[in-house]
Amino acid sequence: PQASSNYIMRGPFEQISRDPKQNLHKADVDNDCNAVYYNAIMWAATGDESHARKAIEILNAYAYKLKAILPRDAELMAGLNGDQFINGAEILRYTYKGWKEKDIVQNEKMFREVFYPVVKDFAEFANGNWGNACIKMVMSIGVFCNDREIFQRGVDYYLHGKGNGSLPNYVINDEGQCQESGRDQQHTQLGLGNLAEAAEIAWNQGIDLFGAYDNRLLKGFEYTAKYNLGEEVPFTPYVDKTGHYRPDKISDVGRGTFRPVFEIVVEHYKTRKKLSLPYIQKVVDKTRPEDAGPRPYDQPGFGTLLFATK
Repeated sequence: PQASSNYIMRGPFEQISRDPKQNLHKADVDNDCNAVYYNAIMWAATGDESHARKAIEILNAYAYKLKAILPRDAELMAGLNGDQFINGAEILRYTYKGWKEKDIVQNEKMFREVFYPVVKDFAEFANGNWGNACIKMVMSIGVFCNDREIFQRGVDYYLHGKGNGSLPNYVINDEGQCQESGRDQQHTQLGLGNLAEAAEIAWNQGIDLFGAYDNRLLKGFEYTAKYNLGEEVPFTPYVDKTGHYRPDKISDVGRGTFRPVFEIVVEHYKTRKKLSLPYIQKVVDKTRPEDAGPRPYDQPGFGTLLFATK
């Protein structure tokens, strides 16, 4: 329904929050940001202008109304929901001539002034999926706003950030163990997916983050795929960068479930780079075509459509 040009917008709102105690429109924003992203894809795929107009209607409404993303979980809301908004906006900006320049500028203002202050410090107090959700949003803001400094801030943090969300602190060793492997498999895949999406953004700007630390991201995906396919993997007891999380074994919570995050790495490492990724390939063979994933659709999803060329 959110991919329909007849979708009825739930917002816009002046303030939003993921905090269940405040109940500030989380479900409504989830639906609206998905509708922007899905309608932008439908426009690109079909050429039906009604989809472009629907996505722009929602973007513009929020751009002129939204003033604040409030705690709790503001970084996640800005990183995950914001990334759906801004990916749709990026598609439309360069493919649809009917989006007025003054409205595009207002959207830039929203991303700079409402979203960026929330994500720019990468949620260093939290598990890594928070931090790398911020990374991908910071990089996306840099791209959409044509701001090299903001974009580079995201790239630098991906490579060298001191929090749990950076690549070397999320995929903690060459075996591929992840910072959240001892928490559950859903959040582990969320974090890996965020890093892969950030790497794809960088790749489209001529920067290779996929290959960083000797293809460390690939190792994280292979380790996680192997474990979730039912095989055993090594696990080293680990203290995260906040000092709060100290798992002594890998978690079987969510084991065997797969988020729609694997096609993007197959396309890069296998198709572009001709590398072997046996466990990831088994996951893709099992799950293809990737769908939207579990609600509230934290990842863009639809990886077969978006990334697979073979």
